[in-house]
Amino acid sequence: QELRSGRFWRGVLAELLATLIFVGVVLGASASPGPLAPALAGGLVAGGLVCTLGGPQANPALTLALLCTRKLSALHGALGLLAQCTGATLASAAARAALQDNTGLVTRVSAAGTAGMALAWETFATFQLALAAFATSEHAAPQAGLALGSAVAAGALAAGPFSGGSMNPARSLGPAIVTGLWEDHWVSWGHPGAP
Repeated sequence: QELRSGRFWRGVLAELLATLIFVGVVLGASASPGPLAPALAGGLVAGGLVCTLGGPQANPALTLALLCTRKLSALHGALGLLAQCTGATLASAAARAALQDNTGLVTRVSAAGTAGMALAWETFATFQLALAAFATSEHAAPQAGLALGSAVAAGALAAGPFSGGSMNPARSLGPAIVTGLWEDHWVSWGHPGAP
């Protein structure tokens, strides 16, 4: 039944497009030194996507949280995850072609911490993002966009010095695929997404 619905396929396409835009913007901003530019870019684009595309997750952690809480069907979740990872990989390939080197593309555990510390910060940042997503699911687009954009920016600033502040496994997967750099990649997928 779902596969015959135009709304279902528009939702899957929105996930691909939103993730492509989100990851592309964040990777472009990551070319500048320091964590502020990617955090602000991520927050602004997340808020904008809520207002323009109607709130796609554009994030496998949020999609898995919706699956775990039965707010999303298994088929919609599986195709949404595939669309998100595809969008992130396409954005990463474009960013790699446009940028001089791989600096800023791949999220890494910082030299100042350990993989365990990075996992703890990623878990915390993703938890607060998922909490904001669930709390704003019934709100109008401008209010939800502001809340989600703020949560993305705050989480990226808090976790960035330890793990790169991805909070989005697709954002980390795309660059890993196109660069072949997989060191400590599990940190991006090792945290729970549900609040």
